[in-house]
Amino acid sequence: MDQQDEQQATISRITTGMSVIDPAGAEVGTVDLVQRGDPNAVTVQAPTADPGSSLDELIEATAVEEPEVPADLAARLLHGGYLKVSTELVGAGAVYVPADRIAAVSDGRVRLTVGLADLPAEE
Repeated sequence: MDQQDEQQATISRITTGMSVIDPAGAEVGTVDLVQRGDPNAVTVQAPTADPGSSLDELIEATAVEEPEVPADLAARLLHGGYLKVSTELVGAGAVYVPADRIAAVSDGRVRLTVGLADLPAEE
């Protein structure tokens, strides 16, 4: 099994609500979203809203797609898979964990290979 397959096997054992800890065992937050990797993922382009659209269409056009990060990082996250982790430790309220930053899943907890400072925050 290659590294990509191992990462997908690991991420498939994670469920929302699991506790997330850093390498030192400190609480980072809680899993809010689990997204398996998609090697065929295409980067989402921001839709252009037609000023003549109805309010509903305008709201739909400006609805934010996950992950809420810059396009190059979003593409990497979508390809490899990621977790969105709710945390009170950053102002944005959430960070993204690329699948390759997950060290292990055990006892209902997700242990990371990096600390909170190394994770991209939601924009």
